Amino acid sequence: MSTGSGQEGPPAPHVLVVLGATGDLARRKLFPALFRLWLLDLLPERFHLVCSARTAPENRDLFLAMVHSAVEARRGAIDEVGWQRFADRISFVPTFNDNGAELESAISAAAKDLGSEAHCVYYLAIPPASTESVVRMLGAFDATASAKIVLEKPFGTNLESARRLNETLWEFFGEGRIYRIDHFLGKEAVQNILALRFANGMFQPVWSHQHICYVQIDVPEQIDIQGRADFMESTGTFRDMISTHLFQLLGFVALAPPSRLDAWSLRHEMVKIFRSLRPPDPTRVVFGQYEGYREEAGVDEFSDVETFVAMEVYIDDWCWIGVPFYLRTGKALAAARRTITIGFREPPLKVFPGDVDETCNELVLELTDDPKIFADVRAKIPGPTFDLGRGRMRLALLEAFPDSEPLEAYERLLLDVMRGDPTLFISTEQVELLWQLFDPLLDEPPPLRRYPRGAWGPSEALRLPGERGWRLPDS
Repeated sequence: MSTGSGQEGPPAPHVLVVLGATGDLARRKLFPALFRLWLLDLLPERFHLVCSARTAPENRDLFLAMVHSAVEARRGAIDEVGWQRFADRISFVPTFNDNGAELESAISAAAKDLGSEAHCVYYLAIPPASTESVVRMLGAFDATASAKIVLEKPFGTNLESARRLNETLWEFFGEGRIYRIDHFLGKEAVQNILALRFANGMFQPVWSHQHICYVQIDVPEQIDIQGRADFMESTGTFRDMISTHLFQLLGFVALAPPSRLDAWSLRHEMVKIFRSLRPPDPTRVVFGQYEGYREEAGVDEFSDVETFVAMEVYIDDWCWIGVPFYLRTGKALAAARRTITIGFREPPLKVFPGDVDETCNELVLELTDDPKIFADVRAKIPGPTFDLGRGRMRLALLEAFPDSEPLEAYERLLLDVMRGDPTLFISTEQVELLWQLFDPLLDEPPPLRRYPRGAWGPSEALRLPGERGWRLPDS
């Protein structure tokens, strides 16, 4: 999918600066993504990867061994010739107490080596609490005058902190050089929501309250916090998942057709949706915490942090009025899935002598790395009578396009940053609109409900969609 605002083909020469280079995100996501882009010849032949962290290995060789292990853990056995060419472009510079003199010197040397046409990208793979101080440190660098900056969620913890962070960013970076990354938007399956809706005449005419009676966006996780107590205790599931991933998915499902597929047009339509969101009814929001969370290492024994959220959301505009959107996500649940379900209204007149059940026709999008789209429909069972049964129409994208070379989410988004294409990134206005919506709820959250590991969440959440229930687990 080409989004139209950035260049095609390999980017111009780049200095990519990774802050927090010894952390979990860099090891699990960034380095494997960059190495695969390198093997696919999608990175510029001329680039430097300048890495920095406060937790420093003793020397460059040890750092490279760490990166090699991270790539191998993600990719399996790796091409050692390709690795050596990639590793030759990597340097490591420790940063202590936001003193960036040595880092600035390394960036300047790398940029000078690449020539005057080189671009610079700062990637902040750091804890949210460190973001403002690191931005100010980078702001003093000569390269910042034209550099791009990439930030990970959460983008603030409330409206006040988000505005403060945005003001700090604007001191040194224009809006067009700020890339707020949400890796869900880099997934092929998520981008296919736009293709399904706007490239197929059978769907767009029925994509409104006149034909759709509910939407479910369901992202349960089977894993628990996996030792990330500091992150969960400071962030919680609402800020980690709902205010970022799930509401971005809601925007992709609900936005009106853009005039063209570029950053300005897509963001314009997303902003219209976020402006139309009805403030959530606290009685239709469920916060939960899995049993045993308070016994996890590093968790306060009286913690009231939510590890689960389910909620009902409405969009008060001409297209979606009256249609409930149900959102659910949480840790230590029964299964790991990423599913969007669109429920369609029933025909006004039933003309067949028998029926299967009262379940709506549903269009289901499985947002996995092997994306699938299927529709559950009623059909006549072959035979001498007019008996109806339920059938499934299915599209498996990797089977449909066997010669394709899909990129993983971070691969796609890193490439877009270097190409200068912000289409799949989140704007300042989107961030602030969502915090305006969420602040009252987070200031007075609903009661915390306990749920057992391996369940589908608290019983109050299971009842949220009414008699139809959640699509997951599959019937």
